[in-house]
Amino acid sequence: MNRALLLAGALLLASCGAQEAELSEVLATPQGPVQGVLSDDPDIVSYQGIPFAAPPVGDLRWRPPAPAPRWTETRDASQFGARCMQPAGTEDGFVARLIDGHGLSALKSFAIKRVVAAQTPAPMSEDCLYLNVRTDTGLTDAPVMVWIHGGGHQFGSADFPYYQANGLVEHGVVLVTINYRLGAFGYMAHPALSADDPRGVSGNYGSLDQVAALKWVRDNISAYGGDPDNVTVFGESAGAWSVTEMMSTPLASGLFHRAIAQSGASTYHMSQLDGPDAPVPEGWPSGHANGVRVADALGLDGPAAAELRAVPAQTIMDNLPDDAADGFHHIRDGVVFPQSVGLAFATGQINAVPFMAGYNSDEGTLFFPDDPQPSVWLEGLEPGSREELETRLREAYPNTAGELLDAYPLHEDFEAAGTQWMGDEIFGTNVRFALRANAEAGAPSWAYFFSRVPPSDKQTLGAFHAAEIPFVFDSHEAVLGITDDDAALTDVMTGYWANFARNGDPNGEGLPDWPEHAGGNWMHLSANTGRPVAALEQGVRKEKLDLLSEGLALKLEQLAEMGE
Repeated sequence: MNRALLLAGALLLASCGAQEAELSEVLATPQGPVQGVLSDDPDIVSYQGIPFAAPPVGDLRWRPPAPAPRWTETRDASQFGARCMQPAGTEDGFVARLIDGHGLSALKSFAIKRVVAAQTPAPMSEDCLYLNVRTDTGLTDAPVMVWIHGGGHQFGSADFPYYQANGLVEHGVVLVTINYRLGAFGYMAHPALSADDPRGVSGNYGSLDQVAALKWVRDNISAYGGDPDNVTVFGESAGAWSVTEMMSTPLASGLFHRAIAQSGASTYHMSQLDGPDAPVPEGWPSGHANGVRVADALGLDGPAAAELRAVPAQTIMDNLPDDAADGFHHIRDGVVFPQSVGLAFATGQINAVPFMAGYNSDEGTLFFPDDPQPSVWLEGLEPGSREELETRLREAYPNTAGELLDAYPLHEDFEAAGTQWMGDEIFGTNVRFALRANAEAGAPSWAYFFSRVPPSDKQTLGAFHAAEIPFVFDSHEAVLGITDDDAALTDVMTGYWANFARNGDPNGEGLPDWPEHAGGNWMHLSANTGRPVAALEQGVRKEKLDLLSEGLALKLEQLAEMGE
């Protein structure tokens, strides 16, 4: 179940080559005057490191975000804020696989790895609740797109240069990228923290940070040329989880008007605040129980909230139990999340808005070597005979186990079949479920399927996890190889995404017609495969996704029976 490395290691490549930039003119905002930096296009300004909440340090650790500061002197907005607390150095093997998988020459791969290894890590701090705004100085009442980064809710930051390109802004969009608390600081619950909170709950602080950032957009974005009544929230991987989480919390109601989920939906996360009072499905820890394990690892027996807040941040990071990250996700607490995200979508109790979502054809290629578990519902699934595997699979798929082995022959090639199963189950099944549920709740939904592959004939990644990001932002790393097909696909995707933000519909002049999902329509986006860069396809992997859906459906039934 531990998918903590859902951080796109590719993004680390983009941290190379930062240069000094010219300062912009001073901009008056509701918080106070700010001065950003000009981009390659002198009309496009990047305002960086804008605080959207008070620093969550000291007594504000493990509390909902407090109001953002204001100022009277001009604020230097030419530097990104610190990244939120996260493990350091654990993604090295992940990045190496990503580079090797592109099929580049040995010399080029070696050189890229050397450059990546030489990068100075960005500073980390609990004081990390900052966002960045990229806008054209000529924009007024423009659509706003708020990007939530990925990283399994354990890693990542809004400062990755892949998120800081001009492509969407050139289409008339104001782009906002946000940080939010991660891991133990963003998602840990504990009985003492709940007792110390007037709401009587704890956890979900990262989600509350995202709500606070959306409130900042509502209150401030007009000064940057954006329309607070036309906000699209979008994200990839854990950012896509977050999009569906914002669609599921009543606290975000009215703060956004469209949503885009790239490779993810949080519909399979099923943790609850309490174990004894609200049992959780097997494999999902309760929030309080997970927090107690963290306190135990810190040598604290029954600590008060003040004792927990007094522990230095790095001490917490250095002493987390190995599998604690499994519990650092959204939890149903009855306040931030009245229901788990999956049940909220299943029952239609969501912030239903025009919704665009999809996934990539080879999502599992970067993850399976580290976490060779095809199904999120079956821990410890190992290679074996067809009979052995079918017996085990019936625990989660009582009616479809045999057909699943026909579709994904784990008994013949556990790694190859398991890699595809992982991608289709974690991403495809949940994305399709969310799309259909949003439509049933009364809002239009559009589905995409991304199958672009790296141009080298030696590539082994396929359309890997996060591969679509530079096509959305127009932020390619040329060293990895860019073709004419790639350039055409970029034009199409930035156009679709910007149109959707502007109108709540991806369609527009010069783009292939993209009908609503209606349960089976997908826009197939591709490059370097011999396919058109954008073409309608019916029922992408329908038979496989139908079979895999049994696992999710049974778990949601189990949750409902528990009386959520």
